[in-house]
Amino acid sequence: MHEFGIAEAILAAVENRADGRRVRRARVQAGAMLRVTEPAINHAFAMVADGSLAEGAQVDLVIVPVQLVCRSCGQTASSVDPFVTCPECGGTDIETEGGDDLVLESIQMAEAAHVPGDSRGDRGNPGGPS
Repeated sequence: MHEFGIAEAILAAVENRADGRRVRRARVQAGAMLRVTEPAINHAFAMVADGSLAEGAQVDLVIVPVQLVCRSCGQTASSVDPFVTCPECGGTDIETEGGDDLVLESIQMAEAAHVPGDSRGDRGNPGGPS
């Protein structure tokens, strides 16, 4: 499964951005040419993230379309399925552009179990702005 290599790349980016904090969720843009699905990437991510700061985190996958150019009629289109026929002439001589990127868009940190300070005694700045 090629998803494991992709999941390892996502984990490396997540750990780098998390800077030692636990992660609950990651939002990732994946090009259509990578041919991944959210269930498959989450399965692979769960396995590679086991024991890491991202253990138990979910990956929200956003598929980025590939640009298609028909060599027969010149029609251009975009699609999340890079193996389609030309929507204009039905041709199969299709050139693809892009669709192979993998971008960590955002991460959501897990809530901290303990935050230093006195939450009952902390009333912000009682004297108003300085």
